[in-house]
Amino acid sequence: MIPVFDVQRWTDGSCVVVRASGELDMAVAPRLRAEVDRALETPGHRCLVMDLTEVPFCDSVGLGILVGALTRVKDAHGRLILVVTPGMITHLLTITNLNRHFETSGSLREALDAAA
Repeated sequence: MIPVFDVQRWTDGSCVVVRASGELDMAVAPRLRAEVDRALETPGHRCLVMDLTEVPFCDSVGLGILVGALTRVKDAHGRLILVVTPGMITHLLTITNLNRHFETSGSLREALDAAA
């Protein structure tokens, strides 16, 4: 059984954290995009941490959301850290050469410590 997609958002210090779980495809991508939009509109927080450790699949629409978030964060002179573990998303970033553009971390704690 495929887990239901869920997305949560909260602040931790100077960062806004967006945690997604479940398969990220075109059907659920608008939910993630909406949370990313809210996160980027949070006043006083220029760091966005996206925890994708519980996302086993990401299609091109989901990848587009990540790239769009990166562009918006860079335009605002902020910082985006993706929390990923070895698996599909790491592989997707590598084969698209996006691993050269995204800052990644192996755990949420590491990402938040790096952002502090």
